[in-house]
Amino acid sequence: MREPDPEPYWNTNVARHAGILRAVPAGCGEALDVGCGDGLLARRLTGRARHVTGVDTSPDMIARARESAACRPELTFVEGDFLTVDLPAEGYDFICSVTTVHHLDFGSALTRMRELLRPGGALVVVGLALDEGVADWAFRIATQPAVRIVKSLRGARTPEGMPVADARMSYAQVRAEARRLLPGVRYRRHVLRRYSLTWRKPLTT
Repeated sequence: MREPDPEPYWNTNVARHAGILRAVPAGCGEALDVGCGDGLLARRLTGRARHVTGVDTSPDMIARARESAACRPELTFVEGDFLTVDLPAEGYDFICSVTTVHHLDFGSALTRMRELLRPGGALVVVGLALDEGVADWAFRIATQPAVRIVKSLRGARTPEGMPVADARMSYAQVRAEARRLLPGVRYRRHVLRRYSLTWRKPLTT
């Protein structure tokens, strides 16, 4: 498989890419990137999966992704709403999503990802949530200097036109709902103001 193009920019979303790539199952055939944006992560996934599909609602982002993937048959980009766009049930060995689920109904998004994943497949979701309560704010205050330093040293930037939305659920709400929908899910809160959910679909349901 062709190695993906070099990382052209860095931000707190791109910071999670390495962990996502490590979670791709060996021998992965089909991978799905939900909310693929300009296709950076999808392109990187081609080093681990035979074929990668990216889905995004933004016409501008999909146009950029398709332009960057010209003459690369291992990449497909689909413009549409992830919750309704036509995708094959149990069609993917790996599904990932970076800071997209807060744009959607959280429960519906996780449920659809679960349905699209093949038995034994892996799911990684990276998201944003609201600080709520003493523990959340203490964590944020304690890590704020490190976040500021890392972003400055790495020259953090976001591509122009990338859609943004405010988080609507707290970290506790995300954790509780994820555990309800994805039994056995691994939840982690990260220093750079992100959480991650990692899950393997059981071989038998």
